[in-house]
Amino acid sequence: MMGAVIAIDLGLKRIGLALSYGNGLVTPLNAIERKNRNQAANDVKKVLDEYEATTVVIGIPMGSTTEDEMRRRVEHFMNLVKFDGEIVYQDESHSSQEAEELMKGEIRYKRDGRIDSLSAKIILERYLTTL
Repeated sequence: MMGAVIAIDLGLKRIGLALSYGNGLVTPLNAIERKNRNQAANDVKKVLDEYEATTVVIGIPMGSTTEDEMRRRVEHFMNLVKFDGEIVYQDESHSSQEAEELMKGEIRYKRDGRIDSLSAKIILERYLTTL
């Protein structure tokens, strides 16, 4: 049994989060509103500590022209978080579009972070299928 795995969909306005204990179940968590880097890093750290995360899976657009730049930004952000477990990069291509498709039919489309956390859920599900 692995420890908690948390997926992060790192956005400029919101940070989507999802949780799994490696048992195939993935639960979206409440997204974090991003006011500034330090506040966002502190809030992410609290979630990682709360669930005793051993692995963080971060979505980046692999194979894109921005992959190296995104990897650098993610590394910088995770340094601010001060997470000492395993950090894994997972291709996030089209995860936001998939999440938006899943949300179709909801009463109102709101920018409340649900899309961001559903994106994180999709990223984590993709990662777990590679194990």
